[in-house]
Amino acid sequence: MSPFIPVLILAASALFNPAQAADIAALSVVKPVVSCSTLTKVDLQDIGGKGSQVTSATDTTINGIAACEVQGTLAPSIGFKVLLPTQTWTQRYLQVGCGGLCGRLSLQVGAAAGCTPLNSGGFVLATTDMGHLFTDHHFGDDPQKRADFAYRGVHLTAVAAKKLTAVFYGQQPIYAYFTGCSDGGREALMQAQRYPDDFNGIIAGAPAANFQVQKLIFHAWQTRSNQDEQGHPILLASRLPILHKAVLQQCDALDGQVDGLISNPRACQFDPATVQCEASATDTANCLTEQEVTAVRRLYDGPHDPTTGERMTIGGPLPGSELAWAGVFVPVSADQPTYSEVTALEVLRNLSFEHNPGADIKLADLPLDRSTFDQLRALHPLYDATNPDLSAFADQGGKLIVWHGWADPYVSPLNSIAYQQAMEAQMGASKVQSFERFYLLPGVYHCAGGEGPSRIDLLTPMMSWVEKDQAPDAVVAMPASSEGHARPVFPYPDVAVYDQQGDVNSPASYVRGKAAADEKTPDWMGSDFFKPYEPLEQ
Repeated sequence: MSPFIPVLILAASALFNPAQAADIAALSVVKPVVSCSTLTKVDLQDIGGKGSQVTSATDTTINGIAACEVQGTLAPSIGFKVLLPTQTWTQRYLQVGCGGLCGRLSLQVGAAAGCTPLNSGGFVLATTDMGHLFTDHHFGDDPQKRADFAYRGVHLTAVAAKKLTAVFYGQQPIYAYFTGCSDGGREALMQAQRYPDDFNGIIAGAPAANFQVQKLIFHAWQTRSNQDEQGHPILLASRLPILHKAVLQQCDALDGQVDGLISNPRACQFDPATVQCEASATDTANCLTEQEVTAVRRLYDGPHDPTTGERMTIGGPLPGSELAWAGVFVPVSADQPTYSEVTALEVLRNLSFEHNPGADIKLADLPLDRSTFDQLRALHPLYDATNPDLSAFADQGGKLIVWHGWADPYVSPLNSIAYQQAMEAQMGASKVQSFERFYLLPGVYHCAGGEGPSRIDLLTPMMSWVEKDQAPDAVVAMPASSEGHARPVFPYPDVAVYDQQGDVNSPASYVRGKAAADEKTPDWMGSDFFKPYEPLEQ
């Protein structure tokens, strides 16, 4: 865990007082009333059905924290893990989301760098594999496992973990939180939409909420856009610095500061033709060929129906993200598959459609047009977490923080912006402001890393909001290493602006500024996905 405790700037514009952080942790410590091994006898069949059980309960020490580690299964095959501190529990529960297509048990907590109650063992922690193993690439053949992945695994794990907590300590947690990034961000929003009573506070990072379109259409297009007629890659990762340098030369200064970061990429109207080699050039070491430029245009733009011209995604990766494309949809070497290719092919064969098309289908066989898009609609209310009506969650006092890196190549931040705008259109801006905050981090990749400051603590301000009714304003993001920028990040659409006077690496040298453009999400083929819908259960 990070040694830094990021600064929180409250709505009154005062710097976060460390004494308030201590006040957050003021809940008394509660110790177990039964032994760890007793938890093997807890009946979970009322939660997951016949066959649900605790398979092990063992005393252990993790990162210096003594705990009871419980593992079990919720029928038919949802694996879960719960860590229950034996000496340090402060009556809080934290469930951790799982990225990708899951299939593993991970208690790695993101967006909580330096969170004192977390680092001192104050939480019961839990996670789930969402009903299948990482090696099971065909779990989508089973409708039950589809449902377990879509929503059931995360919810039932919350119910089971709280029951185990109540038995172990003789009481339920007072506060329950969820945090996750990528698919974990989708799971976070799914909880707020389907199960508004499960958690008091939810943190959704880079959410793959627009799952159907994101996993198949977006990544299939990104793969095919960078291939020639023989299926060979056009642009390789070694060429990306040429492109990124040109983007920064044009757009870095738009926010009033030349720092290698673009605070609002939507204001950057970059034309990749500016780095195209002359037709007669024999040395292309510092420019892109015409074929490479054409591929770059396609990667930025995203797919359109070949007949109507309609957009099939909200948008592609944004200017400033170019270095992050390496390995995602731009291969490091010509013989290496990319993430986009592997992921799109897996969901095409096993998840995206009501009836799987078979193991022999290839991405090249997939028509990227309205007919394919409309086939995705059937499972949109199963997998997607784009319902903008969070009234039930808000009305029971729930708090939500959404965050996303502007330079994310896996899930375009335009998806999170679209969800923010959809919530405000559905519930009204004032209602959304009462329970939700949205942060966009300049130069940050998918869930972590990048040229921008990516180490951030959103769990501490979330606890302040839930437990003390102190709504967060700006949060400070720290650099991933000892070198780099540290600066405040204001709730969307506002941005941090350098005051032109102080230390550029000091958060105190930045003030709130209005975004250069708060563009509305353009019409696209799935605009209706971001309107209220009835969730599908299987």
